[in-house]
Amino acid sequence: MTSTAAEQPAGLFATTLLRFATAGSVDDGKSTLVGRLLHDSKSVLADQLEAVEHASRSRGAEGPDLALLTDGLRAEREQGITIDVAYRYFATPRRRFILADTPGHVQYTRNMVTGASTADLAVVLVDARNGVIEQTRRHAAVAALLRVPHVVLAVNKMDLVAYAEPVFAKIAEEFTAYATELGVPEVTAIPISALAGDNVVEPSAAMDWYDGPTVLEHLETVPVSHDLTGCHTRLPVQYVIRPQTAEHPDYRGYAGQIAAGTFRVGDEVTVLPSGHTTKVAGIDLLGRPVDVAWTPQSVTVLLEDDLDISRGDMIVPSTDTPTPTQDIAATVCHVADAPLRVGQRVLLKHTTRTVKAIVKQIPSRLTLDDLSQHPNPGLLAANDIGRVLVRTAEPLALDAYADSRRTGSFLLIDPADGTTLAAGMAGEAFAKAEAPASATDDEEGWDF
Repeated sequence: MTSTAAEQPAGLFATTLLRFATAGSVDDGKSTLVGRLLHDSKSVLADQLEAVEHASRSRGAEGPDLALLTDGLRAEREQGITIDVAYRYFATPRRRFILADTPGHVQYTRNMVTGASTADLAVVLVDARNGVIEQTRRHAAVAALLRVPHVVLAVNKMDLVAYAEPVFAKIAEEFTAYATELGVPEVTAIPISALAGDNVVEPSAAMDWYDGPTVLEHLETVPVSHDLTGCHTRLPVQYVIRPQTAEHPDYRGYAGQIAAGTFRVGDEVTVLPSGHTTKVAGIDLLGRPVDVAWTPQSVTVLLEDDLDISRGDMIVPSTDTPTPTQDIAATVCHVADAPLRVGQRVLLKHTTRTVKAIVKQIPSRLTLDDLSQHPNPGLLAANDIGRVLVRTAEPLALDAYADSRRTGSFLLIDPADGTTLAAGMAGEAFAKAEAPASATDDEEGWDF
């Protein structure tokens, strides 16, 4: 996107909204941290707090259990763990927030993929008594794979280690080294006690050796840009609009949400996968014509030529055209209970396009302890992270996920029942890109 300050108000997307996700192992205190954050920032309604206080008393607690503000499922409250992703919306005078409180148990790592897929920042909690464990590494790896630009290490339960600075320093050093090896661009370590409220919203008097920001202060001030100017300009076509009315007898528009970048009237564009070239004749936004539109606006684009365009096609600048391919090398997070196997027939959904595909190879599975690759595992089980090679029935215009989170991601879906099998990220991640497998014929109409 190359819009000027006059076209797009400065800071409209960069400073008003932050999407962030929380993650951590079981009993590290994620829900308590979120509850404390909401409570101390005055973002809890009176009736909500009263309900939590009543539920806490019924469980024998002396004070309100702030974790109950986010653990809404009965199974979560009974077990004292987070199972599903809980979304919370709150605001301070400085910024609005969309928070995804994700589960910590290894069984629900896949839920973190959902919560962190659109996050600008991830808060990874660590119990100061336990330090960095395997699940901490797993969450750091997921954040790195999803290209979350900012990671906060919240070393919780500092009150249980006498607020000792050496304990915090050791954990921060170990985690930062691991995250750096994963390619995480920025790590901010903050010592906290979610239960006592130390360094969550207010600075802690018990840790005068720490002079950094509180969690809320960092969330309010971290530089986050929703301006996807560095990404490739892309418009996945969602719907073709043809009113065929007396008022609009020849109107043909292509509607969709701009995934990244900017479109202007007069731009030369290419339609993929056909490769036909034309120019933008007009742009309609909210029922009125405009000269320019940018992500994440939903628009209708009119073209100078009548082309055969349908849902799933993509309109891109002719000067920045991805090469459609049927061979996709990617890293996937497997989220289904049933394993993903070599030779499995799947559907691949990329933006608004869904095509048949076959898993040709699973070259490696990531071992989180040392970031090594287990070669040729043959399958990926639930919560596994691994490399796959997929052959699609039709060419797809994917970007590398490193270049665009919006157009470099995809889903693998079970064609039998529509279950999501895996979340994929095209291009290289931790492993080197392997050469695509050659096409082979299959039965039952999956010949490609």
